[in-house]
Amino acid sequence: MDVHQVAALANLHLNSATEKKLQDQFEDTLTTVARVNDMPTTGVEPTSQVTGLTNVTREDIIDPSRVLTQAEATSQAKNSSNGYFVVPSVLHAD
Repeated sequence: MDVHQVAALANLHLNSATEKKLQDQFEDTLTTVARVNDMPTTGVEPTSQVTGLTNVTREDIIDPSRVLTQAEATSQAKNSSNGYFVVPSVLHAD
């Protein structure tokens, strides 16, 4: 695997020492995956989980006594506009 190419595709700027370290780690990972792929699995039942646990769910019931109006929800906000919270931008167009 070419770490430099992967870093370029991900727009990551890595120095040569970091590239070398990642290259070694990728090679170790791929070697481990190859060893797992070579293990005999004849007669092994496929499974998605092994704990026997199941999800515990409940019906989604709205409790009207705990629901805030939009005005109540934004009343203590540092900054709001037209009933919405105003926060600093997290996405920037280049």
